[in-house]
Amino acid sequence: MTESISLDARRKRARFRSWHRGMKEMDMILGGYADAHIHDMAESDLTLFEDLMENLDRDLFKWFTGEGPVPAKFDTPLFRNICTFHKIDLT
Repeated sequence: MTESISLDARRKRARFRSWHRGMKEMDMILGGYADAHIHDMAESDLTLFEDLMENLDRDLFKWFTGEGPVPAKFDTPLFRNICTFHKIDLT
């Protein structure tokens, strides 16, 4: 039996996960963004945020610092919004 998780519960879980990554830098990037935006995220953006957090911190860190290319699947408006929020310039 699979029970559906409410959008509010998903937001709370995503916010918690964003602050408990294992790499402090990623906690600050994802957690800071979640604190400011998680309550306004549409379900589609929340799904993208959850998918983004499935990646390893070392990979995310490379993408956010420009040390490695952002895979097309994750080069989304949400990813760009996170960069803009933290004034990260990927150009």
